[in-house]
Amino acid sequence: MTFGRRFFLANTMLFSASIALTGRASATAASDGAGDDLTRFIYAMPKAEMHVHIEGTLEPEMKFRLAQRNGVSLPYSTVEDMRASYNFHDLQSFLKIFYEGKTVLLKEQDFYDLTYAYLTKAASQNVLYAEIFFDPQMHTDRGIPFATVMNGLTRAQADGRRNLQIDSQLVLCFERELTTESAMKTLESALSYRQHIVGIGLDSDEKNNPPDKFREVFARARKAGFHLTMHCDLNQLDTHEHIRQVLEDIQADRIDHGGNILERPDLVAVAKRRGTAFTVCPVACGWLRENGENINIIRGMLDQGLKVTVASDDPAYMKSNYVAESLVVAQGDGALSKEDLLKLARNSFEAAWISPAQRKIYLGKLEAFRRQWA
Repeated sequence: MTFGRRFFLANTMLFSASIALTGRASATAASDGAGDDLTRFIYAMPKAEMHVHIEGTLEPEMKFRLAQRNGVSLPYSTVEDMRASYNFHDLQSFLKIFYEGKTVLLKEQDFYDLTYAYLTKAASQNVLYAEIFFDPQMHTDRGIPFATVMNGLTRAQADGRRNLQIDSQLVLCFERELTTESAMKTLESALSYRQHIVGIGLDSDEKNNPPDKFREVFARARKAGFHLTMHCDLNQLDTHEHIRQVLEDIQADRIDHGGNILERPDLVAVAKRRGTAFTVCPVACGWLRENGENINIIRGMLDQGLKVTVASDDPAYMKSNYVAESLVVAQGDGALSKEDLLKLARNSFEAAWISPAQRKIYLGKLEAFRRQWA
């Protein structure tokens, strides 16, 4: 699991404020974007999502259904009880409910259902392409074969392309509190699925687990042809050094979250020079606090000329705020214009690990949309 999710509880006040904002986005979602002009614009805009953890899309209804199907005993008698349990208040309560979710994911069909449900939701919000994070160690450590996870995910992806016209690729994430040996073993398992896994990521508990811990594993992944991305969660111990390691030592293609870079102009300059993209999740990780002021991360990155994109992270645990709802929150928090929103969508396609031909098609659709809404 990831803690670009664990991150946010490092600043509880800002996290709570962000979650409070989700009522606005959720209400908008309930009306399918039938609110004001900017909201309709956001829902209709072609977009890509580059930072969503598939295990974090496990909605209470599906969790309840899979528990029944697999004979997993959970302390909830109804879906409503289970939904109420998603109201966490600190890191420990979040971890408890998140880790509970993995216990219902046991069979290939479970991973299929989870992934297809996300793709259905994303397609309904005009997501044309998604790069989906998954954490195989979370499952293989429970005795679930790597192939079981992969077969479920890839079958759903194929059906998503055929039935929903949404394309997707997978990004395998290592859990950074586990050993480098475990990461290397997982990477070796991934090599057989190279045609489905486009990138390798790093998530989970960042404390005392810097990116450089996995430098050799990432060098092996790069040599095998994978793209690289890594979580640099908000307000972590040694966060600036971790961002520097990702930029300069490992030279990853993208950084997930990474908002603290705005506190270091020298690192901003490095990221701009390298063209590093940032996947920011505004519902849970949208603000910095500096010199007594709240700084909106997406607004700040846009103003600094960084290649920032908007994503949902773990939407099922964030009041079902998927990427469109996340963009609604980003727009309200950062006073984003239509041009800003188009820039974020353009960045998402430019940061995607796709062929130049595919990128050209997506950018063409975005330009056609821009002319239509001009």
